[in-house]
Amino acid sequence: MTNLQTQIDTLVARRHGTRSRQAAAPPSAVAEQALLVDLLILRGEVLGRITDYERAAELAQVLVRDAPDDGAAWLARARTLATFHRFPDALTDLDATGRCGADLATLDAERSAILQAVGCHAEALVLRRNAAERRPDFATLGGLAVLKAERGEVTEAERLFTEARRRYRGVSPFPVASLDFRRGLMWLRERDLPTARAWFDAAVGRVPTYTPALGHLAEVDAALGARDAAIDRLRPLALSSDDPEYAATLARLLSDAGHHHEAEQWRISAAARYDELMLHYPEAFVDHATAFWLTVGGDRPQGL
Repeated sequence: MTNLQTQIDTLVARRHGTRSRQAAAPPSAVAEQALLVDLLILRGEVLGRITDYERAAELAQVLVRDAPDDGAAWLARARTLATFHRFPDALTDLDATGRCGADLATLDAERSAILQAVGCHAEALVLRRNAAERRPDFATLGGLAVLKAERGEVTEAERLFTEARRRYRGVSPFPVASLDFRRGLMWLRERDLPTARAWFDAAVGRVPTYTPALGHLAEVDAALGARDAAIDRLRPLALSSDDPEYAATLARLLSDAGHHHEAEQWRISAAARYDELMLHYPEAFVDHATAFWLTVGGDRPQGL
């Protein structure tokens, strides 16, 4: 995480230096700024920080404005749009990326992720399978494994998860932790809580601050009867993350444990944050906000 922070700080400093010296960024500077967008998205994912997603989106918007003929700029903005579930706009930006001469494999990977997110699994499967056949590496096999998992094809997904991990050749822990996390989600959907917990724990073992994995570890702990341990795990997440999901889950567990005063404080905090996010990013948060209001939020009409 320190290395990630250093990379971000360095790119931010170089961005400010480039912008102060010249009006139009050279291609090398566009590539660096696009990398900065990707790193901010990564940090936002790992730490559960929506502010990082917002900052990445602002940078990508400026990048497209300043370098409209550079595919890296359009690709960066497409990724931020997809992060906030603005999928039609993201696909439009991917089309622009293609017109700027971007690599077909990169575009197919981005399109398949979007198709997967909106439930078009058959179309996504064609792209994922073709990519894995062309170049069976960590990224393509991992992407296919996640899709198979979402389709409920657990046996095949397990094989692909294992093979993807075997083919990893990088040194960063983030891709492997992310793959382990997605593997845990598969087993959570299958209601195999011990196996899900093992993979969430593996993700945290590689990246101890991996907030989504920590949150799901708490969820599984609570389901397995270790409610106090789950509460202790969630408190720091609810404090450090600006995603209200952790505060909402903590409020529910505290209420179940009889700690009604503290539960109400976290419920109020989550409610205010969901209202704020729904104003700006309804596509990304409507599902979670609805679940919140129908359960711990205690306002069924609002949820409906």
